[in-house]
Amino acid sequence: MSRIALVTLVVREYDEALAFYRDALGFEVAEDTDRGDGTRWVVVCPRGAAPGTGLLLARAKDEVQGRAVGAQTGGRVGFFLHTEDFAADHARMVAAGVRFLEEPRHETYGSVAVFEDLYGNRWDLLQPAA
Repeated sequence: MSRIALVTLVVREYDEALAFYRDALGFEVAEDTDRGDGTRWVVVCPRGAAPGTGLLLARAKDEVQGRAVGAQTGGRVGFFLHTEDFAADHARMVAAGVRFLEEPRHETYGSVAVFEDLYGNRWDLLQPAA
């Protein structure tokens, strides 16, 4: 085993999730395939990510899955988005309406700020220290 290829993120609707990850975060759509049964195989990834690494956006199919939307990590930061230019990416994301929960911090491990996706899942935007 050499890597984790995909992580599933349960979403309310495909198109609203795509709009957030593509337009607000700047992710690329790696795949969006209609599966013919009302579901789609939707994969997004940060620009420049290693091929085959991404998020599978999976629409909640029932009430149990619907309750998990936005709470997949119990309110903890569950996703870590690395950047090579923290200031530029932070400014771009703020301009796109991304909700940051704190001001940027500069820690020994790097520059970081916590933000929420459109469902309330918490992410770190992180530029690791050199």
